[in-house]
Amino acid sequence: MKQTNGHGPDDPEPSHWTRVRTWTRRRRHALFSSALRGAAYGTGTGIVGLVFWWVQRQLL
Repeated sequence: MKQTNGHGPDDPEPSHWTRVRTWTRRRRHALFSSALRGAAYGTGTGIVGLVFWWVQRQLL
């Protein structure tokens, strides 16, 4: 009597959305961290772009 996936022969597999929710729950911290890092990079890129635009306008 060996069960490797935690489901017996009569137990249904979890639905797609259950697996997605479980995956998201386990990786919530990593997802939030990646989103925050992306927002910081985007903000920095926008600021640098505005500075270069301003310098270009001052030189012309």
